[in-house]
Amino acid sequence: MSLSGTGDPSGGEALPVLFPAPADRVAPVARRAAPPPPADADESARQLTFFGAEAADPSVADLAGLLAGPGEAVRMGGTARLSVVVDAAWRVHVLVAELALRGVAATWEATTDGRHAVRTSYARSLKPLAVAWLRGAGKRPPAGFHLNGRRLRLWLAAAGAVEPSGFLLRLGAADEECWAPVGGALDAVGVSGALLGPGEGGPAYRITGRRRLARLAELVGDPPPAAPATEWPARS
Repeated sequence: MSLSGTGDPSGGEALPVLFPAPADRVAPVARRAAPPPPADADESARQLTFFGAEAADPSVADLAGLLAGPGEAVRMGGTARLSVVVDAAWRVHVLVAELALRGVAATWEATTDGRHAVRTSYARSLKPLAVAWLRGAGKRPPAGFHLNGRRLRLWLAAAGAVEPSGFLLRLGAADEECWAPVGGALDAVGVSGALLGPGEGGPAYRITGRRRLARLAELVGDPPPAAPATEWPARS
């Protein structure tokens, strides 16, 4: 079964599970101005607003957030395709809608282990991203890679998880060369995490602490309509 990039179910087949499908047509998103900081906000608060998910229009470059996590890229000729396997149906809806906002068509299908694979079409617009990240068969962040709210939002939608002590951002199991650079990028935006290895429930970064979690929530913005509020960082 598949779901088109604009959210139309193909062949009348049922959607994954309980969550509402994305709108039939995704209206262009008007750029929203970042809210002015309160009079007593310090410089770090102003920076968080500036780098937040709502501070700029969606762009293909934001999809680097998927590659920071478990996303994969494949090149073919002058095009490339991104894919990511997710563990819940709401993530399918959020990602297909986010990709459509960036002009990228996507489909999904169920995997044999009960998860869902979201894949874009091969597109020329994705080639620069794939070229920057691919090193042979593996991937590694390009020099100067950084995270911002939009990239974190996509990473979280694909592989973020609430846990009692904080929040997990899962990594690709075969992407060990990515783990340290991605951790440095988390440090740079004020959401430093502890790297968990495969034997510790990872690979993933665990973010804990009231201040870091508040920064994460500020950066990624409000939950998408299809995301359960309990699966998204809450703004304090």
